[in-house]
Amino acid sequence: MNQNQTTNKGTALITGASSGIGAIYADRLAARGYDLILVARNAERLRGVADRVQQAHGRAVTIVQADLGQRDDLAGVEQILKTDPSITLLVNNAGFGAVTPLLESDVERMARMIDINVTAPTRLAYAAAPAFVARGGGTIVNIASIVGIGVEILNGVYGASKAYVLALTQSLHHELAAKGVRAQAVLPGATATDFWDTAGLAHTNLPSGMVMRAEDMVDAALAGLDAGEVVTIPPLQDDKDWLDYEAGRKALAQRFAHGTPAPRYLDRTAA
Repeated sequence: MNQNQTTNKGTALITGASSGIGAIYADRLAARGYDLILVARNAERLRGVADRVQQAHGRAVTIVQADLGQRDDLAGVEQILKTDPSITLLVNNAGFGAVTPLLESDVERMARMIDINVTAPTRLAYAAAPAFVARGGGTIVNIASIVGIGVEILNGVYGASKAYVLALTQSLHHELAAKGVRAQAVLPGATATDFWDTAGLAHTNLPSGMVMRAEDMVDAALAGLDAGEVVTIPPLQDDKDWLDYEAGRKALAQRFAHGTPAPRYLDRTAA
């Protein structure tokens, strides 16, 4: 018998699973012994991913056609997370980006980006976390982006949405780690997926040396999860850079507890 059929790590629910990073997570997690619930808008592509995973790994796969920008569809996925006791892992992968500057961006598209990139992962995390605590453990993986730190790199709303995902993940870790719930933020750089076509700039237009294969990105993300990382940045070559950044951020956060403005502002007021 295939070893994957005798290993059961529970069920992983993956959003945005019909292509790209989400589809690769489906393959890799099935190989690790997870059954799958795959969520995306395109049912035909979801069925294709499900068929490939089942043939390759022999795991049970359920597909859920849902547009996470629609409240009723989102509520349906929330309900699955709240009520399916087999779920041990949530991968919040669904999202889209943009490369246009603020003055050239359509505000309705930006509002939809917030719905998908911010509201959906928030609500799904809120659905999963209490259920995981009640079940004694679970893992929430949130796909963020390096633009969550380098917010000037692409569209500002996209950068802000991924900064939110990073902060949410760190807060989840802070509040829930002691309760047996793990949280990981994955910050890809430029990755070879159709994300770039949707954003308005094909990745083939980027320098080839900065574009990572999607398979390599997901494998690195899973290696980071195995290593216990809360924040995994696959393209960052020296992890000391991140550790120094985090140490500086945490040190700065301890310097805000003052009831009076800093002298530099008082001096200006007096003048």
